[in-house]
Amino acid sequence: MAKKIFLLSLGWLALITGVIGIFLPLLPTTPLVLLASWCFARSSQRFHSWLLNQRHLGPIIQRWENGEGITPTVRNRALIALWLGLLGSMLIVGKWWAPLILGVCGCTGSLFLFKWSKPNAHQAAAPCPLKPQPPLKTPRP
Repeated sequence: MAKKIFLLSLGWLALITGVIGIFLPLLPTTPLVLLASWCFARSSQRFHSWLLNQRHLGPIIQRWENGEGITPTVRNRALIALWLGLLGSMLIVGKWWAPLILGVCGCTGSLFLFKWSKPNAHQAAAPCPLKPQPPLKTPRP
């Protein structure tokens, strides 16, 4: 019961923070919404279904759960927001080490975004663990 309450609370915290991230460019919306979906799938089928049926957030989650990754549009918006935020931070900090550290962080984040936008063979073939799977049929001799 405590685990269910913890996951439900974490799911709502992630969802609220993710929605705020729609308007604040430095908060990552997609990973937080996916975390909320994961938490809801393990704590409340009602909230998970509600989230999947949301007009704006539901398609992102459904694509991810189906192994399709994020859309190129979402990826490109995230890349633009990421690099604009990092470039602004580099200019504001003004130290010699800031472009180095922030550049490495930006490159790492960019690589992850490209990886998430292209489903790999394992992801596309694997069934989603959040959806009930039909029972396996064993062949009769």
